[in-house]
Parts: sequence; C-alpha cells; structure tokens
Amino acid sequence: MGANGQSSNGSTIIPCLRYRDALAAIDWLQRAFGFHAQAVYADGDTVHHAQLVFGQGMIMLGSASNSGEWAKLAVMPDEVGGRQTQSACVIVTDVDAHYARAKAAGARIVIDIADQTYGGRGYACADPEGYLWWFGSYDPWRAEHTQ
Repeated sequence: MGANGQSSNGSTIIPCLRYRDALAAIDWLQRAFGFHAQAVYADGDTVHHAQLVFGQGMIMLGSASNSGEWAKLAVMPDEVGGRQTQSACVIVTDVDAHYARAKAAGARIVIDIADQTYGGRGYACADPEGYLWWFGSYDPWRAEHTQ
C-alpha cells in the first residue's frame, strides 16, 4: 500500500452522500470546505452523480431520492435526529483557516476547534443538510504509531 493509502490497483475509499438539494450542496461544499467539482452529471435540479475532490481525497454525491434500491437502505440525517453511523475525516494543513472559512459559510460547529490529545488540531461541524465532518491536521499516514 502506498503512502496515500492506495494499493497498486488504485483502490481507495470514497464516501458517498445524498443531498435533497445536491446542486446547492456542491456549491456550499466548495465554498465552505474547499472541495473542487471534478465531475457533475445532472439533469435540471437532479444530480445523478458528482465527484468532488479535496487534495488526494474524493467524495461522491447525488440527489436524494425515495426510489431505487439504495434509497431503501439510506436515510437523511434529519430523519434520524441528526445522528449518523459514519462521517468523513478530512486532513487539512491549516486547521484554523479552514475552521474560519467553514464557520463564515455557515457550518454548524458541533465540536469546537482544539488541540487533540493524540496529536494535531481539529474540529467537527455539520453541513446544511446535517452531515457530520471532521477536519484536522492529524495525518495517520504520516504519524508514528506507538503500541
């Protein structure tokens, strides 16, 4: 496995999200978090598939729908009281600047920015549709682990 977590066949993990207003989410994720739209496949207000990149990382997203097999398995954060079973952790080089940018764009801060006991600095926030995000400087690919 390479330093960026990719195996020789290019495998990686890409979080996938559904948004009721996917076009607005794409715009907001770019403004607030610094993502860049690599690809957006849409018909009118419906986003069938979008790829947003941040450094070496990527998320994929699309419009929420109540039809199809995937929709039967997934719920939106506001349908379960804002609770989630997974979230994205994004490594950033300047956590304080990222925090200020996200806050200015209206991100709801759920864990305020602080130095972490395991190293690095970070904070957690929710986007406009309630998904949780962690942004921090701790990079487990570069950190020395002790057992």
